[in-house]
This record gives sequence, structure tokens and C-alpha cells, in this order.
Amino acid sequence: MSQTQSIPSNAFTLRSPYGRRAIGLSLAAAVGGFLFGFDSSVINGAVDAVQGNFELSQVLTGFVVAVALLGCAVGAVVAGALSDRWGRLKVMLLGAVLFFVSSIGAALTFSVPDLILWRVMSGLGIGIASVVAPAYIAEVAPRQIRGSLASLQQLAITLGIFGALLSDALLANTAGGAANQLWLGMEAWRWMFLVGVVPAAVYGILSFTVPESPRYLLSKGKRDEAKAIFSRLVPPADLDKTMNELSSAIEADRKNKNVSLRGPVLGLQGIVWTGILLSMFQQFVGINVIFYYSTTLWKAVGFDESNSLLISVITSVTNVVVTFVAIFLVDRVGRKPILLTGSVLMTVSLGAMALSFAFATGSGENVSLPAPWGGVALVAANVFVVGFGASWGPLVWVLLGEIFPSRIRGKALGVAAGAQWIANFAITVSFPAMSGWSLPLTYGMYALFAALSFVYVALRIPETKGMELEQTETLFVRKPKAKAKA
Repeated sequence: MSQTQSIPSNAFTLRSPYGRRAIGLSLAAAVGGFLFGFDSSVINGAVDAVQGNFELSQVLTGFVVAVALLGCAVGAVVAGALSDRWGRLKVMLLGAVLFFVSSIGAALTFSVPDLILWRVMSGLGIGIASVVAPAYIAEVAPRQIRGSLASLQQLAITLGIFGALLSDALLANTAGGAANQLWLGMEAWRWMFLVGVVPAAVYGILSFTVPESPRYLLSKGKRDEAKAIFSRLVPPADLDKTMNELSSAIEADRKNKNVSLRGPVLGLQGIVWTGILLSMFQQFVGINVIFYYSTTLWKAVGFDESNSLLISVITSVTNVVVTFVAIFLVDRVGRKPILLTGSVLMTVSLGAMALSFAFATGSGENVSLPAPWGGVALVAANVFVVGFGASWGPLVWVLLGEIFPSRIRGKALGVAAGAQWIANFAITVSFPAMSGWSLPLTYGMYALFAALSFVYVALRIPETKGMELEQTETLFVRKPKAKAKA
């Protein structure tokens, strides 16, 4: 979308009327990210109490924590197809209903199989939200501020993590411990799950109040509706051009309506593998170990439950703050430099954590870190969160929302998000057993993946800053080699 003399130079800023409207729609969609973050971390404060209540082994504890992620993977894959068929809003509502019901079910759980069922259902809802939100935001955001708006998804995730850890800490401290009774004869850990009905209800209500994606409406032949929405998001001088360009792109897609994700690279198109690998690297650095198990981890190195929960809340606040850094820089500096910088910070901090735990004494719940290594591990963990939260956390969602061709965007986003959840599951379910075996090797493995993420971005990811969605896909098409002249 080129600027012309009839388009104000500040038309596409976050402070302009068009920018503010796009922010409003993006914030509504990003509530799905809040659910994502909340569900991911609410188990943090409850995991020890659940383990004690149901007398779970380390392996089964890891499975109960991680099983929701399998539901997330399924929900993400299903959401891709459903959002292309039903539209973004109906799928948003479905995700909200699933999470609302599962929050009540988990709070009232009476057995391990029962809890696993509700965790899987919550995962389905979160998986759906994880796909619909970035797709919707990418499709309503002007290209000049698309990176900043897409980063709102990660900001909402970090706020969800903060909300979950803060509510966990308040409930546990009020009851005198997560395993103690609080209100109505229910233990504090049950109330931790029940709090999830609030953001789920908000998300469901918002699905009735925001307009449908104009790109989706155009694809269904509803031009007038799409134009009415776009008229609030782009200047009048650019409205017809925007509509015509999108209509042409959609018509081209129709000619390829039978296109699938299949391709020559291990059965998939190369661009799909790009999304999958970005998603896997985002999780293989072990970020969710910090948000799922940090309370247990800090208790193991000498902090009591109250202080461990407080440290987890402080870490989540750090995560929120640095996400604003990414939002400020993504459309100024670009995607690639930020990702590379984040990879370096994560590699160094994870290496420091691996080194710190090499000096640990004891094992299991009796492990402890002598001075100064406890402090080094605590600082390194927060540096790691800074590195991730300002780079790979938000920017992977930015890239997933903009690298796929529109004709496969919903399906490809679903597959990439599904891969992310599966990678998250693998890391989460393996951590209790791996940490019992060797924490230095566990964090060393995460550091290795952080280093590999630097290499992958440096070699394979082009810059997409400031480009139309319809143009970004051309960056990932391998150009044929020029034939040598005779």
C-alpha cells in the first residue's frame, strides 16, 4: 500500500483514528492470548497441591500439567479449518465456551482421570484462541503498524501469565497454602482454576461485539460489509485500492481453491515448515518451564511457598514489561535483528542456569544451591525471560500471522500452532523427570536450542517489516538459479 499526497503522513500510526480503531479490534482478539497465558500458568501455583492431593508420581505430575497442551494442539489444527469455513468470530466463541466449562470442571475435579479430561478441554479452547487471534489481528491491521498490533497477542499472553500467577499467590496466601481450604469448603488450588471463568466470559462476550475479519468477508463475497469495516481502518483515498487489491488476491486464491499444505519438503510446502520450525524453536528453549514449574523450582532451592509464588509473579511482571519493548521496536528495527538479539540473550542466560545447577547439592525436593549460585540462577532466569519476552515470544506470533499465503493462512497457522503446542508438551512433560536426572544437562539442552535458533533465523528468515501480507509470501519462495551463460 503506497503513500500518496491525499493520504495523511500520520494516517498509519498507533495514535491516528485508523490506528486506534485497529488497536481496539486487535485488543479484543488478543483476549484469546490472555486465556492462553492464564491457562498455561494457572497450574504453577496448584501443581504441588494437586500432586499431594492425588499422590502423583513425578511422571504423572508432568503429564497432568502438560496434557492440556495436547488439547491445544488439536484445537489449533481444528481452528485453522473452522476459521476459514465459519469465520473468525464463531470460532472465537467456541474457544471461550470450552475454556469456561473446563475451568468449572477442573475446580470441581474429584480424580486424576477427571482432571485430565478438563485439562484437555481447556487445551482445546486455548488452542483455538491461539490461532484465531493472530489471524484476525493480521487481517485488520494496516501493514505500517501490523507488527506492533500482532505483538499484542504476546502482550496478552504475558498479562494472562501475570494474572494467573498473581491470583495463585493471592489465593494461596489467603488460605495459608494452596492445599488448604479457602471458601465453600474448597481448597485454594480449586479456586485457582475457577478464576478462569472470568476471562473466558469476557472473550465470549467480545466475540459478539467485534466485526468479522474484512478479508474473510471478501472471500465470502460480502464486499459491502468488508468495505464498511475497512472504511474505519484505512483512509478514504486508499479504500478502493485496498479493496481492489484484496479482491484480486482472493480471486487468485479461488483459482487455486484446491490447494493444500502438501508440498515437496517432507510432504509439506516449505513455508509451512518455516512456521513449524519457528514454533518449535520458541518452545524448545524451555520458556514454559519457568512459567509452569517456577514455584516448585524456587521452593527446591530454598524459598518457601509464599516467596516462591512472589518470585514467579515478579518474573511474570518482567515478561509483561519487556513485551512493550518488542511492541515499540518491531516496526522500527524489524523482525530479524530482534530475534537474533533474543537468541543471544537466551543462550547466555540458559548457559548460566546450567552452570549454576552444576553446583547444586542434594536431590529431589532436597536440592539446594550454595552461594552465590542461587542468586546467579535467579538473575539468569529473569534475563532469560527478558530475552524471550522481548523477541521470540511476540515476534513468532507476528511472523506466523504474516508469512503464509492468504489461501492457506488458516490451515497453515493451525499446523504451526499445533506444532508449537506439541513442542510445548514435550518440554513440559519431560521436565520433572529430566530435572530429577540432571538440571545442568536440562538447561544446557535448552541453551543449545537457543543457539540453534540464532543460526536458523540468520540463514533462513528474511525481513518482513512494512510489507503487505500479499507480498511477504514472495520472500519465502526460493528463486530458481540463473542458468550459466554458454
